[in-house]
Amino acid sequence: MRRSLLNPILAFGILIIIIISFSFVGNNIEGYFPPQKPEEISALSIGDTVVSGMKVVDDAKVRKVPVLYHFEYLQSLLEEEKYPQIISGFLTGTMETPLSILANGSISSQGVAQGFEGPGYLSVQGQKLVVNPPQTFVWGYKTEYTVGVKTKDGVEIREGGKSGELLKTIAASDIKNDTIPHEYVSITTFTKWYNKSSVGDYIYLDYSLNGFNDGRNQVVPEDIKTFFGDSVVTYMKNYPSGSPVMAYMGTHNENVTSSYTEALGSHPEYGDSARAYNAMSFARAWNGTIIPPKTGSNGKENIGFEPCIDPNATGGSAVHGVCPAARSLRGATTSAGLPLPSGIRWDELAIAYDTSPTVGVKVYNNLNYPIKIVMWTEGSGAGLVIHAEIVRLT
Repeated sequence: MRRSLLNPILAFGILIIIIISFSFVGNNIEGYFPPQKPEEISALSIGDTVVSGMKVVDDAKVRKVPVLYHFEYLQSLLEEEKYPQIISGFLTGTMETPLSILANGSISSQGVAQGFEGPGYLSVQGQKLVVNPPQTFVWGYKTEYTVGVKTKDGVEIREGGKSGELLKTIAASDIKNDTIPHEYVSITTFTKWYNKSSVGDYIYLDYSLNGFNDGRNQVVPEDIKTFFGDSVVTYMKNYPSGSPVMAYMGTHNENVTSSYTEALGSHPEYGDSARAYNAMSFARAWNGTIIPPKTGSNGKENIGFEPCIDPNATGGSAVHGVCPAARSLRGATTSAGLPLPSGIRWDELAIAYDTSPTVGVKVYNNLNYPIKIVMWTEGSGAGLVIHAEIVRLT
């Protein structure tokens, strides 16, 4: 009778001693091994772009801890439905830290990004790994990335400039679409460059997006379509390196804040047909240009113009017809509260002879919201009319 009473008391005492011992060991373990940092479990670099459905936690990096020291983790693992980890914890005495302890906000219990639209990015907030959803407007800058460097026997493909990381070496006889990046430079153009260039010369072949307004990491060329879509790459192809690029736009409103119209008029001495073509080309070069706040942009660099004979111009010709179009753009921008675009003057001759109507002109947005330039033409010949609008994006 006395023995039967003693055994439960003894067993309970032993259990208390074991728990205290594990607690003591756990406290010492915590002293030697501080809590795991959220960035230590990330499958990506902090700041990398993430879309819903991507695995952002590396399960193998999640630290295991003593069961008795963190018995409350069992409940968290139950809520996360991680039954194999629970069984393993009972068998081994250790279990992985629940993700609810290390991650939060748009990251599921399985370590997958979820619950947001568009391209977010990985971050750490309040000692937890999170995915920040995108703002309404996300923009970066077209940045030179992949370069071809001519060598004695062929070409080197490098990332990060002429002295950047070497990706591969291509023999001169093996230059073709399958070996040379050709998103921005056609193989025909590359071959012409190669035949005329000297050893050590280089040409930029591909571009990244960098310098984002929300601080996310650079997005390399092969990921731009995945995260931002084909239209962003198309936009990048049209504009010079260094241009701001609106990579993502969420739900927003567009309102016209100013508009201006100019008539081409007739100057037969320069050829009204060519002048009309140049005015239409100017409108195409600037139509659809989006300029984020506190940035500036040139027009499209791949628009051609037709030279008109002019003995007063350098070289004996000029792209007449762009001045009325430039006056239309000038009127719309300044009416919207923007400064006079660089490369455009207040004169009737709005663009100087030696100024490119696209890359030689730059529109600055000094406002606190993005703007879009809309330009189009109506009519033909000397009767052509050029319209320009500034659209507010909010």
